[in-house]
Amino acid sequence: MYYSDEIVEEVRAKNDIVAVISGYVNLKKKGSNHWGCCPFHNEKTPSFAVSENKQMYHCFGCGESGNVYTFLMKYENFSFPEAIRALADRAGVQLPEIEYTEEQKKRANRRQRLLDANKDAATFFYYQLRKNPHGEVGLAYLRKRELTDETMKKFGLGFAGKNGGELVAYLRKKGYRDEEIRDAGLASFTERGGLSSQFWNRVMYPIQDINHRVIGFGGRVMGDGEPKYLNSPETDVFDKRRNLYGLNYARTARTNNMILCEGYMDVISMHQAGFGQAVASLGTAFTPEQAHLLHRYTEQVLLAYDSDGAGVKAALRAIGILQEEGITAKVINMRPHKDPDEFMKALGHEAFQERIDQAENSFFYEIRMLEGQFSMQDPEERTKFHREIARRLCSFSEEVERDNYLQAIAAKYSIGVENLRKLVVSYAAAGVARPAERPRSGIQSKTNVHDGAKRAQKLLITWIADYPQIYPKIKPYVSPEDFTEELYRQVAERVFRAMDNGQFSPAEIINTFEDEEKQKEAAEIFYEELPPVEKISEKEQALHDVIYAVKKNSLEHFKRMQAERNIEAVSKVIAGKKALLELSKVHISLE
Repeated sequence: MYYSDEIVEEVRAKNDIVAVISGYVNLKKKGSNHWGCCPFHNEKTPSFAVSENKQMYHCFGCGESGNVYTFLMKYENFSFPEAIRALADRAGVQLPEIEYTEEQKKRANRRQRLLDANKDAATFFYYQLRKNPHGEVGLAYLRKRELTDETMKKFGLGFAGKNGGELVAYLRKKGYRDEEIRDAGLASFTERGGLSSQFWNRVMYPIQDINHRVIGFGGRVMGDGEPKYLNSPETDVFDKRRNLYGLNYARTARTNNMILCEGYMDVISMHQAGFGQAVASLGTAFTPEQAHLLHRYTEQVLLAYDSDGAGVKAALRAIGILQEEGITAKVINMRPHKDPDEFMKALGHEAFQERIDQAENSFFYEIRMLEGQFSMQDPEERTKFHREIARRLCSFSEEVERDNYLQAIAAKYSIGVENLRKLVVSYAAAGVARPAERPRSGIQSKTNVHDGAKRAQKLLITWIADYPQIYPKIKPYVSPEDFTEELYRQVAERVFRAMDNGQFSPAEIINTFEDEEKQKEAAEIFYEELPPVEKISEKEQALHDVIYAVKKNSLEHFKRMQAERNIEAVSKVIAGKKALLELSKVHISLE
């Protein structure tokens, strides 16, 4: 934190979240919340709720949650200190000078130096492309790829000169120490050559984080050198698994989807053609971390991977990762062209939009790719194909969804519906499904029991947030250690502590998490949907069931620890059994 906790809370408390968000979103009061269309994704029916009581917002469409700080950070692209300053100014709060600990100063200064070094390197490459005669080869290459000057400027494209010493000399002149240049991923030491950059004779693609800060580079060699593409190594500011090329622009595209490509030029060509929602992974296979990042901005991803064998393999892998994250995936048919860049140059915007509109359902795509592995003229091979379809249909966790796909696939491949259904039922009964089975209804691949335990823990925190009067009544039976999910336990600890101190505020609690992603996840916990019942008796029964489920799961957790000969767990198992017995007899009132 750059400011004290007291200042952070004072500024937040003096900025009513409904008033602040009303300046950006048209809100209407309905029930206990104010509702409007989400500013973070396109929608026609309002699913964006702002709670005056909790001083928080939550979108039931895209899942975005937070308090007044996180709203400003996401909408205005502010850093946390910038959001504090903007809200302090709005509320007329005089801020003190920023307080840093020595460790914070050291860590912040080092990180900033690495970011500055990358920014200056980007400036160096930018001017090398345009002002240095050696950059003419790079400029000719980019113009041959039909990029406009405006596009090249937007993406900050540049050129690394004739040798690896030029960048190092430039950065030294700018005052960077050798270790800073190295730690920024811009050069390396060798006994023979000293400090020298790996980037030379390459067109340079600056890689920016979502806040438009340069964190690394991709370089495309001119000529026949190897490797063809060279990326910055991982550094304290550059994590390939947790960033996506072009996301700094795509996140504000306000479309109902994102287009996932394989390469830098694909993204750039797509943006130039008007598809500003295109992104690409950074020289690695698509990762779960990148899927999680995408999920912050969209519920649907369209895959625009190369149409060759490697592209198909990569697409199939990405589909599984996206489904694991709960994102709907579709596949864009690029044929007869190899990739989006080639397609755009040949056929243009309208043709690509048609392909987007016709994008193939990911399950149908998987089955179509699977079909190519069997000879449909051979009855035995055809039977194997049908069996494999049945196995894959088992991975749908929801019966209605599974049946809809079953009927569609049966019609598409001329399979008897009842025959296929019998095959699916037999495989499901035997517990047979495809390897790395993933439920396909937006639910993560956890067991139903585990999902139920997580939901119960989230529900209990929401119950406490919505009905603070129940806290003294449930405290004898439940403690933070009964929350077996790490983040839920951390939130519960803060909730229980705040309740004990008589200063409970969900919006204040999420500020105690420094990581932006954890703030979002913590905020979501306070917005679990409570049972839609009106009668007080039914509500009280629902609350009792949730408390009982949390305590029962906790008991099972400590039993497992006890089985592992954890001495501490013994007393907790005894206490848990006692609490469950008492809970079975007690009535907890909402009054």
